[in-house]
This record gives sequence, structure tokens and C-alpha cells, in this order.
Amino acid sequence: MTIKEEFFKELREKIKSNFEEGGSHAFDHTERVYNLALKMGEKERADLEVIGAAALLHDIARLKEDNGEVKCHAEQGSEIAQKILEEMNFPKEKINNVVHSIKVHRHSKGLTAETIEAKIIQDADRLDALGAITIGRMFSTGGKTDRPLYNPEVPFGKVHPGYYSESTIHGFYAKILKITPEKFNTGLAKKLARGRYKFVERFLKQFFKEWKGEL
Repeated sequence: MTIKEEFFKELREKIKSNFEEGGSHAFDHTERVYNLALKMGEKERADLEVIGAAALLHDIARLKEDNGEVKCHAEQGSEIAQKILEEMNFPKEKINNVVHSIKVHRHSKGLTAETIEAKIIQDADRLDALGAITIGRMFSTGGKTDRPLYNPEVPFGKVHPGYYSESTIHGFYAKILKITPEKFNTGLAKKLARGRYKFVERFLKQFFKEWKGEL
């Protein structure tokens, strides 16, 4: 059985109400992960149906976690995804791979991806946490949570759960800069990650110069 594009259009419409309006995990993040994952999947000759379904569903429970309804959106999301795919008659033999890919996708958990599709979903999700996009996402979240722009009196490095950090700039050091290129799985993702990582480093260098009035 081959899944047609109509399936993914229907899936999008079915799940969109589960996502926040605006913010770093709005549905536009899911769409970027979907596009990145398919690009990598084609290069790796992976199962694009598994990748498409996992990418669209990987953050299905993110809003529930942000609202304090569940502890782990990846764990809960994998269960929700299984029910949705069964209801939509997704190929039964592929559902376990989708479920696994969602369950292990979040980088903060450090879980091992056992399939190429799961590795690609990890990579695509982590790529969206680097580069120009992540700068926008970080400041969007900072504004949404009334987080200070920068607090030079607090040292960098302390990691807090959820979105909290002493300032948006502190968040880069607590989380973003720890997503280093060598932590990605596929060759294409490593290449893209190197460029995006350097972009974040250049931004922070520029930020501190402007903060001090040097530029």
C-alpha cells in the first residue's frame, strides 16, 4: 500500500488544533521538520511515508507538556500518534517505526534512534534548533514568557527545565550551543548543522559587541 499526498494533507488538518498559536513550537516548526526530514530521507533512501508521518506527529503532545498536562511530549505523543495512524489506516507494518521515531526525537533526552527514519527525525528536529530560525524562536519564546533579553551579572551554563533561563541569551548557552554538529546522525545533517551552528556563534559575537557599545 502506498500512501498518497492526500493522506498527509488530511493528517495536517486533523492535528493542527493540537498546536499553540505562535511561539517556538507552533505548527510552522512541524512543517520545517517535515520538509527537512523528507530532504534527508530522499538522500538516505529511507521510508518517506514513515518520515512524513513521524515528522508531522512528533510534537503532537507538545502543547500538553507546556500546559503541564503531561511530563514528556515525546512519550505521550508516540501513543497519540499510534491511535491516529490506526484510525487513518496507515500501513500497520510501519506504525511501530513512526512511534519509535517520535518517542526518541527530543535531544534533551539523549535517546538512541534505532532506525534510519528515527535518526532523520532527530536530525531534522535538532536542525530547527540551530541557525537563523532558532534565533527567531528563542526571542519569540523570550517575549512570550517575559524573559529578559540579557543579564550580564549571571554566569552562563546553568540548565533549567522547560523554557526558563535567566535571559534569552543565557538560553543559547544552556541549550542551543550544546547541539553541536557531531551529535547529528546523518552526513547531510552534520553539514547543515555546521553552517547553522557557526551562524549562531557569529550572532552571539555580534550581540556582545553591540551590547558593550563596541559596534
